[in-house]
Amino acid sequence: MVGYSEKDSDCLCSELAGGGFDLVSECVEYVQDIQAAVSESDWDVILSNHTKESFDAVEALDLLNRCGKNTPLIVYSDYVDEDIAVSVMRRGANDYLKKGNASRLILSIQRELRDMVVRRAKLQAESQIYRLSYYDELTGLPKHNLFCEKVLEILSERNDPDTAAIYFIDLERMPRINSTYGYGVGDILIQQLSYRLSVYAGRNCLLTRIEGSKFAFFNCNVKHSEDVQLFANKILRLAATPFVINNLEFYVTLNVGICAYPEDGEDISMLLANAESAMSHNRGLWRSQCRYYEKTVGETSARRLELERSLRKSIEKRELVLYYQPIVDMRTGSVIGAEALVRWNHPEFGMILPDQFIPIADETGFIIEIGKWVLRQACSQAKQWHDAGYDSLLISVNISAIELDQSQLLNHVNCVLEETGLYPDALELEITESVLMQDAESSIRILQELKDIGVKIAVDDFGTGYSSLSYLKRLPIDTLKIDRSLARDIVSDSDSSAIVVAIISLAKSLGLSTLAEGVETKEQFEFLYQEECDRVQGYLFSKAVSAERFLLLLEQRKTGTLA
Repeated sequence: MVGYSEKDSDCLCSELAGGGFDLVSECVEYVQDIQAAVSESDWDVILSNHTKESFDAVEALDLLNRCGKNTPLIVYSDYVDEDIAVSVMRRGANDYLKKGNASRLILSIQRELRDMVVRRAKLQAESQIYRLSYYDELTGLPKHNLFCEKVLEILSERNDPDTAAIYFIDLERMPRINSTYGYGVGDILIQQLSYRLSVYAGRNCLLTRIEGSKFAFFNCNVKHSEDVQLFANKILRLAATPFVINNLEFYVTLNVGICAYPEDGEDISMLLANAESAMSHNRGLWRSQCRYYEKTVGETSARRLELERSLRKSIEKRELVLYYQPIVDMRTGSVIGAEALVRWNHPEFGMILPDQFIPIADETGFIIEIGKWVLRQACSQAKQWHDAGYDSLLISVNISAIELDQSQLLNHVNCVLEETGLYPDALELEITESVLMQDAESSIRILQELKDIGVKIAVDDFGTGYSSLSYLKRLPIDTLKIDRSLARDIVSDSDSSAIVVAIISLAKSLGLSTLAEGVETKEQFEFLYQEECDRVQGYLFSKAVSAERFLLLLEQRKTGTLA
């Protein structure tokens, strides 16, 4: 209550007692004392006097506004003038009542209290929405959008060319930790890392959680390249001590990508993209290291994005082509088959080898469509060769991990064989050793279904994975393909030659045939011949060629002699 004498305040309290209020009040007689009263307590309603001589309610309203308070104010006064009442209401008063109308005053207070509840709920909801929109729920750090806004504010205020840097940080091994110990442990680990990173956060060094285990710093406290590296070292040292969760110690490593402002980008989106690109290129090189953005890294990322964008149209635009590498019988020298290898004739980048676009297809899931196209094209081409008189020719097609995991694989193979008219025993499907061992029991079931329709199965890249001999014996396979890395070194490296000899011996004991990939020299061929390897392929005979060139090669080798 402001502007009332102590006696008037007591009378007001008596009048309000009938309204059922749980009343706590304080009387302030002068305007200059209002600020202290509203600062000390958070009042629900302010009742203000207004007199012609001693107390001006407008001054009380102005003071409340200066204090940043939006507490409802009701004027309850003997002095009633229409112009004054309108003026006071326009300045922010919630009501203007004449003294003696206690019932109206009670109704007015009740109305303001109800409105106050609604306003507080609205403010609380807006605050919650703002927090959910701008702050990460797990760590409490600013989200990407707020981080970008704050960086833009800092950059707009900078008039000097001083260096600033973006640090893109990723915690290694998070998927493995989540799958082994559960996402609850993974979340705690991310929280603990955020606490450690927050040590360096401040007004000129902003921190955000991008997503998952990815964080980013924008640091404009760095003045020289030495400062940029020193801060990176500080980040890396944060993971030097283990993270302790539920009495378990986790030793993790951080990868950091760095780019500098303004050299590597002048807006925050480009800076973040370049720093992430640098960090991604650091993966697999050195653990717990940082890498600086380079233009070539950015160009590689841009090329990858372009490949990813255009890959989905590659089949429709007939840009994919199949090349065929001859498979040669070691004893007769005859070409007995071909491995179908896909190439991408890109309109901008030219002929692209599979190792440059198949990983992208795997990541995007488009490998399924490519696999279907390759199988259909290869079987159709093999049928054409059969019709041309080479009816014993085998066609070998690679199957990816994603394709092997598809429930429709058997149906698709059946449909392709039916459409093309190719006999099932003329088709060999190649699956890498590592893919088969990801889920050996499932692999056995799927391969048996394929074997039941007559298709041949080969284990590709054998000797580079970790096959269990017990599973290998159960796998319904026909051929072990010796990896080219082993065949390459069989003459010069005793370990490689010993492994190749063991694989050939193992295959014989299991009743399987063997095929060595990557044979490029006569010395390699002679070694494999002596060890009784069954089939070979490699540059010694021919690189992968077009279908037309392959047919010409078949005609040249009709005699069955090695060139």
